[in-house]
Amino acid sequence: METGSADAFTELGTLGIEEEFYVVDERGRPTAGTDDLVYGADPPEILADRLDHELFKTVIETQTPTLSGLDGADDAVREVRSALVEHAREHGYEIAGAGLHPLARWRELEHAEKPRYRSQLDRIQYPQHRNTTAGLHVHVGVDDGDKAVWIANELRWYLPVMLALSANSPYWNGFDTGLQSARAKIFEALPNTGMPTAFGGIDEYLTYERQMLATDAIEDRGELWHDVRTHTEHGTVEVRTPDGQHEADRVLAFVEYVHALVLDLAERYEDHPDPWERYHSPGPPVDRLRRELLDENKWRAMRHGREVAFVRRDGNGTVDLATVVEEECDRLGVSGLRDLLDAESGAEHQRRLRETEGADALCDSLRLEQ
Repeated sequence: METGSADAFTELGTLGIEEEFYVVDERGRPTAGTDDLVYGADPPEILADRLDHELFKTVIETQTPTLSGLDGADDAVREVRSALVEHAREHGYEIAGAGLHPLARWRELEHAEKPRYRSQLDRIQYPQHRNTTAGLHVHVGVDDGDKAVWIANELRWYLPVMLALSANSPYWNGFDTGLQSARAKIFEALPNTGMPTAFGGIDEYLTYERQMLATDAIEDRGELWHDVRTHTEHGTVEVRTPDGQHEADRVLAFVEYVHALVLDLAERYEDHPDPWERYHSPGPPVDRLRRELLDENKWRAMRHGREVAFVRRDGNGTVDLATVVEEECDRLGVSGLRDLLDAESGAEHQRRLRETEGADALCDSLRLEQ
């Protein structure tokens, strides 16, 4: 099986955005539609070779073209979404956006026939059989392999911040989980998911990738599903943390933030005389949390959403989400995170609508408009 390469890392700041959605019927209920939409007809031009399905025939994925930077992201995200909705409606379907569809019952849904997914179902069994999740993935190009690994290491503390702001999946299999992002908990039941350890450079990461392939732990490098990964084919750092979203504005807020974070970390890497010092020095680093505490922050985000208090980077005490958002917006010159914080969360919206207007109104609210 082909492995990745350090030579893939050639450009800094490029962007690619992948979104997973639900194919639904006229009542907003999940339905098997990817055979028609992916294989049955040619999609609009912007989706050509950028449209795929996931494990279930009700989950469909889009990819934007590779963008040179942030400037084209707004148009690209909206054009791709509009094209997908148009394509779906031409074939009698609608598209819905959420981290989990609130009424999707995994035992009643059809799995895709693709050999890759059939193999995963056979190997992984129950955790994959129930994996009805939909997420948002943001790729940012990095021009050096070691730099990309270092950035991915450093990004880990910020991932729970994004998860808390994106939380949009309180319901799973038809019931209220009590979580703000049940998607994150369901997905991390799969192998090779969740918060990764820190790697000591691109050679160490490539060794890990090859070991996983050589020992039949994975069938291809795409099965390394961690919340952030160094993508050794595309030459990017890929953030995979947020729940799938209904509104394009929410997606663009995460795109803006991830892009700014990666560029900021790239600058810090370049300016530091020895950016690897704290990773290679003996003893625990003073400004980097253990993975177990990063996992704790992720758990707090999926459980509490906007009400989360994170363990600080230095491990001393906690900090609330609003404080982190203000600090990050001021530090990086971004604004979308504030808009997310000020708005009703996806999880809150879903609960309010189901409680006040019922399941039909909730399903209808998740459908995308052109």
